[in-house]
Amino acid sequence: MRTVMYPGTFDPVTSGHVDLMERALRMFDRVVVAVAASGSKGPMFTQEERVELIRGATAELKGVKVVPFSSLTVQFAKEQKAVAIMRGLRAVSDFDYEFQLAWMNRKLDETIETVFLCPNEEYSYVNSTLVKEIARLGGDIREFVPVNVRKALAKKLKAKGS
Repeated sequence: MRTVMYPGTFDPVTSGHVDLMERALRMFDRVVVAVAASGSKGPMFTQEERVELIRGATAELKGVKVVPFSSLTVQFAKEQKAVAIMRGLRAVSDFDYEFQLAWMNRKLDETIETVFLCPNEEYSYVNSTLVKEIARLGGDIREFVPVNVRKALAKKLKAKGS
């Protein structure tokens, strides 16, 4: 069974993220979505909430496993028996950072490859930060996130009084 690990903060998971998971399932038998703790980023959702949101958004996708992690990415990939780490590229601006990350991961463990995938062009401008800002300002985010995420964002923002 060929496994790829898709690490990220996913705060929150977007339709672009889900699109990449679907694309990865065409090439791999299993996609392990590794949800980073990312305390330094100050996420809106807790790690546990993000894991549950992704599980809800991917319930129909056979072969997707969602797990929390807080260790080195390559170390966790090895623990998950992944042959590769998947990273998404939306635009050229993503490439420089992702390329550096891939080289660093290779330096840490040369047995784990990095695979870059591009989402469908309709998601090329979607990112979690923009989605949260649009939601915070009362905009319509239906086309950017799965239904369960839209509901969770509305609930979270209402609780915060935003």
